[in-house]
Amino acid sequence: MSQIETDHPMLRLVDTQPIPYEGATYLMLRDPLGLTEKTLLVPQPMIPILMLCDGAHTPASIRSTLAIRYGLFLSIQRIEEFLATLDDALLLDNDHSRQARAAVQAEFRQAPFRLPANAGLTYPDDPQELRNLLQGYIDALDGTQAQPRDGTVRGIISPHIDFERGGPVYARVWNQAAESVQSADLAIIFGTDHFSEGHPITLTRQNYATPFGVLPTDTKIVDELADVVGVEAAYAGELHHRREHSIELAAVWMHHIRNGNPIQTVPILTGSVDNSGTQMSGPMLEAFLQVLQQAAQNRRVIVVAAGDLAHVGPAFEGEPVGPDELNALKDADEALINSMCQGDADGFYGAIQQVQDRNNVCGVSPIYLTLRLLAPLQGQNHGYAVCPADVNQTSVVTICGITLK
Repeated sequence: MSQIETDHPMLRLVDTQPIPYEGATYLMLRDPLGLTEKTLLVPQPMIPILMLCDGAHTPASIRSTLAIRYGLFLSIQRIEEFLATLDDALLLDNDHSRQARAAVQAEFRQAPFRLPANAGLTYPDDPQELRNLLQGYIDALDGTQAQPRDGTVRGIISPHIDFERGGPVYARVWNQAAESVQSADLAIIFGTDHFSEGHPITLTRQNYATPFGVLPTDTKIVDELADVVGVEAAYAGELHHRREHSIELAAVWMHHIRNGNPIQTVPILTGSVDNSGTQMSGPMLEAFLQVLQQAAQNRRVIVVAAGDLAHVGPAFEGEPVGPDELNALKDADEALINSMCQGDADGFYGAIQQVQDRNNVCGVSPIYLTLRLLAPLQGQNHGYAVCPADVNQTSVVTICGITLK
């Protein structure tokens, strides 16, 4: 680290998870961008140091604040050793991590395609095994759900949860849209950027690959979008595409439904939104949607919002979910689903704002943008599920699958 950066350490946006280890609870730190494969286990007494790595504190002020606020007395040497460990793991925002990020981004851009990051981890990387898995979910559908009967579908609201928990809902919605997906010549996929750094739109010119092959990115459309977003802003978080699972899981289902046939794709990561609504309005957003609408003219387009619904409970830093809370959650989800099916983008977003997104709906931005892009529309819900999110059954993720016409 440089002297200035050593004096005022700043923690990067990192993935954190409490885990038990050798009879104690630690906070696991992991880089969501994958600049390094290193993970750190931070003991509970050291966690306050992380909160003080805000770019405003020096090691000396960290030391005094720890003593006054937390009753933790550490030497300057111990604090600097801890900061050096963070730096070695590229978890501090400094020249060291920025150089590593630039190198990884260059490698990502130069590759012929984006590797499917979750293949072999959350789903099979062997094409036939994956085909059998996905088709198995479809084959298990009953009656009318099993018949792909509609070629007028223009959009899909798809989960992006793992297939093990979300498989039946994925199968229902993608199977219902199969005819439209198979006949499309352009796919626009909006996916949640779970580690957004404040950018509402993040683009890439890179091709996405699945175990079934490569989905070529329509770089002409991407370039036009970058012009209206602003090139620097559009690609500032491009490396998020490398590890983010939301677009990838939707792309896998799309590629399967198309029997492995490629399709020109526009992959768009959308950041989290604040309750003021400022990120979901304004001239840039209107110009952005206009570019997509013009690009869709005279083409057979399928638009996908890869977004889950609620994330509640201790796994998401909330209170345990009991029967009463679950019933209230289902009612809130039903209201959101009704707004989606009515094509009411403002009503959908307004409902999220009204409760300050207390249910942590991570699909807000991709769903909102899809509703705006395809308006006017009518939707049909083909599946809803409450998925467990911890071993105690006190945290849940909810998902739905909707076709839009």
